[in-house]
Amino acid sequence: MNGRRMLVTVTAGAVLYGGAVAAPAAADGGRRQVTVWVDDMGQRPGGLLQVTVDGLGRLNARQKVIASSPAFAGPARLTEYSTGVAGDHSLLARAAVAMSARPGRYPVRIALDGRTVAKSTVQVVPAKRPEFSVSQTPGSPQRPGEQLGVSYDDLYPGETGRTFTVRSAAFDKPVTLTHDPDGPDWNNPRLFDAVPAVSRRAKDGVYTVTLHAPSGHVLARKRITVRASRPGDHDYRGNARGPFFFGRSGSADEAKNHYRTQPGGTFNVLWKDEFPDAGEETTLTATSPAFQRPVRLERDDSKAADGDEPRYYAPARIRPDLAPGSYPVTVVSHHGRVKKTSQVVVTGTGTDTGTGSTSGPGTGSTTGTKSTTGTPGTTGKNKTAAAPDKPDKDDSGHPAVLAGAGAGAAATAGVGFVLWRRRTAR
Repeated sequence: MNGRRMLVTVTAGAVLYGGAVAAPAAADGGRRQVTVWVDDMGQRPGGLLQVTVDGLGRLNARQKVIASSPAFAGPARLTEYSTGVAGDHSLLARAAVAMSARPGRYPVRIALDGRTVAKSTVQVVPAKRPEFSVSQTPGSPQRPGEQLGVSYDDLYPGETGRTFTVRSAAFDKPVTLTHDPDGPDWNNPRLFDAVPAVSRRAKDGVYTVTLHAPSGHVLARKRITVRASRPGDHDYRGNARGPFFFGRSGSADEAKNHYRTQPGGTFNVLWKDEFPDAGEETTLTATSPAFQRPVRLERDDSKAADGDEPRYYAPARIRPDLAPGSYPVTVVSHHGRVKKTSQVVVTGTGTDTGTGSTSGPGTGSTTGTKSTTGTPGTTGKNKTAAAPDKPDKDDSGHPAVLAGAGAGAAATAGVGFVLWRRRTAR
């Protein structure tokens, strides 16, 4: 849930937030305690907020609980939702702040069949002009292939349109910005975003990212800097370790660089790199003559990875017809500058249960020779490489749309938080 929740506890005759006096709090003569939470981070006109009520007990289908406020576009009916706790009959609604609401604090009334059972307040903050945001960190250029967050926040009176497009010579194709009503920015119905990747063919330079309205009209421009890693950059060779292995039911913390399995067995391949090349994060691949197919390693963004260096893993399956023996597993990264190999031992016949066994320290070998085996492929080699912008004399005639605080910046933070986690000092 976005925002700070204001908790107000209401009992018969109790004093509420702001000094208001509560009406009887429930249908049982006021003996039941009712609590109401209102998202109160400061809502802009047109935004959504969540209202939660506890303590009314189980209601029948004919009973109605309504949240109303002079700040709302209209009454919002609360419905029961499951919290997973037996006997908990919490009620929930999403209310829209009126686009015409002026800044200030407004009362919120909770009514059961027309009778007030709880009260609270909500803060409305001023509307702000539309803003176009790009998540590039100042002083930290994008790597070819790296993702970046792009968003457009036009929660402002009079703004319309549902389809916005971003174009740039740095991208392989136009990018459509969309709104996700079930995403982390559900409370801003006019927040449109995407997470495009810089073209792997992009040359070093400065590129313009242009926002287009549904009509094709240019709404805003931003600039991004693209530069491949160079000798001396932390991510030029990184600090990679692996590949390591652990069973399907095992933990990444237990992974080793040797593994015993059987034909048809499945286990996880793990790769760690303190300074990964951000442009390779979606193409890291483990290959082996023992595998049914190459294994695309995915970034571990779970809480289990917090505090650890960036790590990537995915399940690999051994060919069921494989003869016993020791087989290499190789990962090539940093555009061929780093190559590491570990061993998997296949024993016996039949399908492995998936437990297997690990042994040995996490070492592996490193060379500076580019390998074609397992190197992430580049499609469209005959295509013309993306080129940076030439100086645009007309750019000065377009207003700068700056990222700032609020839902637009929050949107970029929303799509960019994981990206931020993925970027390390270079």
